[in-house]
Amino acid sequence: MENKTQNGMPAVISAAELRAIAQNEASTAKSRITALFDAGTFAETGAFAHKLASEFGKGDNCELEGVVTGYGAIDGRLVFAFAQDFSRMKGAVGAMHAKKICDLYDLAIKNGAPIIGIFDSAGAYIMEGVEALAGYGKIMKKVSDASGIIPQIAVIAGNCGGAMATVASMFDITIGAKATGSLYVNPPFVLNELDKKAETGKIETAAKHGQISVVCDTDTDALAYVRKLLSYIPQNNADGTAYAAVTDEINRLTPDVASIIASEGYAMADVISAISDDSAFLELGADHAKSMLTGFITLNGMVIGAIANNPAHIGGKICGGAAKKAARFISFCDCFKIPLLTLVDTEGYEVSVESEAKGYGAALAKLASAYASSENAKVTVVLGKAYGAAYTLMGSKSIGADIAFACENAKISAMPTKSAVAFAWNEKVTDNAKRAEVEAEWDSVMASPVAAAKAGEIDDIISLDELRQRTAAAFEMLGAKNALCQKKLHNNLPL
Repeated sequence: MENKTQNGMPAVISAAELRAIAQNEASTAKSRITALFDAGTFAETGAFAHKLASEFGKGDNCELEGVVTGYGAIDGRLVFAFAQDFSRMKGAVGAMHAKKICDLYDLAIKNGAPIIGIFDSAGAYIMEGVEALAGYGKIMKKVSDASGIIPQIAVIAGNCGGAMATVASMFDITIGAKATGSLYVNPPFVLNELDKKAETGKIETAAKHGQISVVCDTDTDALAYVRKLLSYIPQNNADGTAYAAVTDEINRLTPDVASIIASEGYAMADVISAISDDSAFLELGADHAKSMLTGFITLNGMVIGAIANNPAHIGGKICGGAAKKAARFISFCDCFKIPLLTLVDTEGYEVSVESEAKGYGAALAKLASAYASSENAKVTVVLGKAYGAAYTLMGSKSIGADIAFACENAKISAMPTKSAVAFAWNEKVTDNAKRAEVEAEWDSVMASPVAAAKAGEIDDIISLDELRQRTAAAFEMLGAKNALCQKKLHNNLPL
């Protein structure tokens, strides 16, 4: 549609005509917005915003921006969202496109409500040159300003490349749709010229490398997942711990846990499900660094962030990817005062030349820093093996846990039993029977959770049957930890 006056100049389009354009367009963004929000609650902002006419842009003054912004309710909660619209100028990012998103961020921050970004854009509006590039920078600045104040969830529903891939990766949680989404910095066709076997751009590839938190089949599935995810997340960093309505019994015993961990290389997700309300575990990052699990559960209705070693994958060893995955999740939970449960069963650090070459120490430092600096309520349970510095790093009392439990069968030691005996008595214990006897003694004395409890590093030794009871009770006790801002003004003067 292009209206002109008699002198050939672009005509001013009325509000009624603009609305007709919007209503007549088959807008993918509008359909996605409809699927995201409660029916009838979405209110658009900047509905008539469009680019100014230019010597390059034909009909620019009647071309609505390639992004829909606004607010509405999701399960009755206020939420803000923007959805890039590939049907409008291929969702190209320019100055006005960026302004709409930045204005939305201002509203979201002022009202302390989550923001959802639905990404589907072919890139920058090149006719605007540096103004388009500045638009990217302004969006990045807003995303950074909002980080840690309001939750930010990205949905990769279509193309998300170049600078927009950077923007999406700055969000707290990123969800990808396999059928329609793609995430990349450099276009896949360019990279394929360098490596014919490259699988860049695919959502599954991005998830494998930790860039996507959750993979869904379609964009509709991704939006449905967002609605579910929001039920586990507070509105903002001042909202306090979130609660959900549950019917599960808080004092329910967990006899299944003993049979689960009795199996070598068991799946830690089964333990998490066994102790959570209604056996529900919303996992994040399932396709990346599988030796570490992260996600959300509820205990007696209280939303808890769960982080755990996974013996089903490389014995639950902490690799560089697992350390960074855990550190980011801990940081997110701390930002929004989400209590953190750590379940420990690991053979220690991964021994790998590849890990060392990729900055293994720096990755472990991120995990240590995340635990040590976080101020949310933290409960740790050692279920099985906890050897060496991996014990210290996985949420021990010394690094910041408020409460630390160990199960009766836990093994806490400076070294794995066989390694410890070999290190201390290898030359003296040459008989296999004698070696087995010494190893058993080490297990019962040096690696016993009793030794750690006597040292004050374990608060109590609990049975697996009471795992749910004791962790839930500990979190209830810690419920006021983040609600009370105990900033000391001065000493109370003595009389």
